Amino acid sequence: MTLTNHKLSTDGNRAFDITADIREAVGASGIREGLCVVFVPHTTAGLSITSFWDPKGLEDVHDDINRLVPTRIDFKHQFDTPQDAAGHVKSVLVGVSLTLIISEGAPLLGHSQGVFFNEFDGPRQRQFFVKCHG
Repeated sequence: MTLTNHKLSTDGNRAFDITADIREAVGASGIREGLCVVFVPHTTAGLSITSFWDPKGLEDVHDDINRLVPTRIDFKHQFDTPQDAAGHVKSVLVGVSLTLIISEGAPLLGHSQGVFFNEFDGPRQRQFFVKCHG
């Protein structure tokens, strides 16, 4: 088993492609067959798998998440700002962990799939962990 910690500086609320980081972590683990867990230790960020072909698709996803959970001032909890409160709800909906299959020494993804870190309260200094089992 291996565990790697990855740092990420976000420049705002959007999706950041972390597929290459995950491929690198899986490759460096030496594990040929197994599982890879990606985890975000934050309450206002999340992870998703979606198409990387058209960046506008990523914008559509974030636009719809923002329509579902708009930033507003009537949240019952507001630790920092209304954006922070909305970020908590978005994180719960999107989720903070993913499990990928490792096959032939690489994460098993579809031909147009990528793994994305979703920032909902940026800009911030963030991190995510990749744990490989096999």
